[in-house]
Amino acid sequence: MALVPARTIIVMGVASSGKTATGKAVARRLHAPFLDGDDYHSPANKEKMRAGIPLTDDDRWPWLTALAEALHAAADHKGVAVGACSALKRAYRDYLITAAGEPILFVYLEGDQQLIATRMAQRHHEYMPTSLLASQFATLEVPQQDENVVTEPVSLPVEAIADRVVKAAPHLKSFRRKQ
Repeated sequence: MALVPARTIIVMGVASSGKTATGKAVARRLHAPFLDGDDYHSPANKEKMRAGIPLTDDDRWPWLTALAEALHAAADHKGVAVGACSALKRAYRDYLITAAGEPILFVYLEGDQQLIATRMAQRHHEYMPTSLLASQFATLEVPQQDENVVTEPVSLPVEAIADRVVKAAPHLKSFRRKQ
C-alpha cells in the first residue's frame, strides 16, 4: 500500500527500541519539532510504571489524546511534527489518528525481545523498568500493511533509519535539510 501523505510522524515500538533517538534524528532532517510521548504521561501513569505495573487502556487514552493534540498543534505551527510514542496496539494508533484529526505516518522500529532486552539493560529510564518489557511485547500488535507505516529494523544505526524514513515519505521533501 502506498503511504498516505501526513504532516505528523510518530516513531513507535516497544521500550528501548530507539523511538526518541530516531524521532529526534527524523525531526532534525525535517526541521520539525520533536515531541516525546513520555512527556505527556500523567504523574500517576509514571508512578504506576515505576512500580513495575503495566498501564491499562484506561490509563493510556488521556495520554494518547494529549500527545495527539500537541502533535497536531505543532504541525499547525511548523507544517510538520515528529513524535515518539509506543503506540503498541492498532487501537492506539487509530485513536491517535482520530484525536489528531488527520493522517499520521507511523515508523515502526522492529526488533526481537532479546535485542531490545540487551539495549534496555544498558540504559536507565526514569520510570520504565526492564521488568515491563515482556508486557510491552505481549501488548504489541505489529502494524499491518493496510496501516500508514514504514517498518525499520532497530539493528540499523539511528541515522540510517532516519535517512530511510525521510526518503520513504517524499511528500515531506519541502522540509528536508539541504544536503
